[in-house]
Amino acid sequence: MFATIVRYVGKKPKPKMKPIELKTPPEQTQTITRVIFDIVKEHGPLTISDTWERVKEVGVRGLTSKRHMKIVLRWMRERQKLRQICNHVGPQKQFLYTTWFTKPNIMQKNAGNASPRPKP
Repeated sequence: MFATIVRYVGKKPKPKMKPIELKTPPEQTQTITRVIFDIVKEHGPLTISDTWERVKEVGVRGLTSKRHMKIVLRWMRERQKLRQICNHVGPQKQFLYTTWFTKPNIMQKNAGNASPRPKP
């Protein structure tokens, strides 16, 4: 008990993260965010890799790499343009990006497996 208290008191709190500042011009940022938002809105909840595949198909000029896209997604989440949901697939977690307006339909896969119990 005493050791737990000492460990808890001895920990430093996480430092506050400062807001993300994108280094691209505002016009380019607007184009990139609009394309990403449209992709996520059209194709439903997407993982980062799925989003990157869709962005590569579209071919956005200002987006240089997957890392840059992740930073833009984090910036969009910070500005509440997108939200991140967690889908538990077995022991793993799957993080999906979606808009605020779409209803989460990620549980449809599991709903098909569950058979309804007949009422007596």
